[in-house]
Amino acid sequence: MFGEPAVKRSLVVYENMRNPTLMKYFYGLKTINRISGDSIEGASPPEIFIGSFGYPKVYIGPMVPPDFGDTSVLGVPERWVGKSMNEIVEMRSRLVRGMYRTNVRNVENGRFEDFVKELALADRHVDSSLSFSKRPELRLVFDDNSQPFGPSAKMKAMMIEENVHVNKEVESAHSDMSMGAREAMIELYEKGTLVSAIQKGLSAGLFGIGKNRKFVPTRWGITAVDDTLGRFLLSSIRSYDQIDSFAIYEYYALDNRWIVLMMPGAWSYELVEAWYPNTSWNRDSSDISIYSSYEFFDGRSKYAEIGGCYYAARLAVSELLKKEEKQASVVILREAHPGYIMPVGVWNVREHVREALKQQPKTFNTLKKALDYAETKLDISVPVWMKNSTLLRYNYSQRKLVVEGSKAMQ
Repeated sequence: MFGEPAVKRSLVVYENMRNPTLMKYFYGLKTINRISGDSIEGASPPEIFIGSFGYPKVYIGPMVPPDFGDTSVLGVPERWVGKSMNEIVEMRSRLVRGMYRTNVRNVENGRFEDFVKELALADRHVDSSLSFSKRPELRLVFDDNSQPFGPSAKMKAMMIEENVHVNKEVESAHSDMSMGAREAMIELYEKGTLVSAIQKGLSAGLFGIGKNRKFVPTRWGITAVDDTLGRFLLSSIRSYDQIDSFAIYEYYALDNRWIVLMMPGAWSYELVEAWYPNTSWNRDSSDISIYSSYEFFDGRSKYAEIGGCYYAARLAVSELLKKEEKQASVVILREAHPGYIMPVGVWNVREHVREALKQQPKTFNTLKKALDYAETKLDISVPVWMKNSTLLRYNYSQRKLVVEGSKAMQ
């Protein structure tokens, strides 16, 4: 086992490397070396994790760093925009996951279950102590849905401070046993509750008609909230006037390039992702892999092929259209370059598309001019995007028909 000085030296050496396994190992090892024996004390951000393996019997539990004080940033992805890959991995690797196996229906039965709910209700860090059946192991988990975290182990005991400061809005929704989960999510969102807090509450089984409440695996809960809130916003957006020009919003983060193209037309939406070789979803190929999912005016009936990222980006777009009381045909083009060496969660999509939409857009009077501009910001050419995008081809053909029809009438 490396000692702390060796870890620090190795991390300095690593800064210029691009190996995700080494990055996860060294940051995780740094956390392991701060854990004394089979227990840990620290301030949970607050943060929880509900697993999906073995559903409906899953592992639930808190995530606690070996740090006291204000650790809230570790559990609020809305605050991670602008941070580097190293910073994100270092932050999340500090969170040690306690694991307790239970049935998802046991929301109201058990001491560990109650602790998980209390953490989900909290709106600031909670001093906690955990003891494990053995010393936590370096089992870092990174996927493109849930946020990463550090070492984990099965719990023997858990204690948290007695007077947890709760989020009053979340507590109110939790106390209403007659309110459906969908209604609770929407009500909290309209009151300004962070999306990440709503996701945490859903996963902890805080919402829903009493007898229907259950724990929801974290990765499922994240997408469920993004999808539900997006659908809610779109129920209004579909009745708004259409935008009258082409607009491009752009942003660059974590070696991802984002172009959000909004076109005059009825609501439709597509996310097209291009993964370069040596990125998290394209490890073994020497070619760029491109994936897409889309919907027209009435939405989708099947889960998006591209996964949770689709719903996270759709929520961000819907928020802007709702704010501006407009509807549009929207295509998001994403290039994931080799610097994006590992997935860090769909928050990356939601928050960076949100950030793109805060920028001043470039506006154009034709689709061609908009795409010509987009091509100056992306490495992939317009013909390749067109080939892989259903909505770009559809909008191009529709506008071509309008132009040809106008010429025929002259």
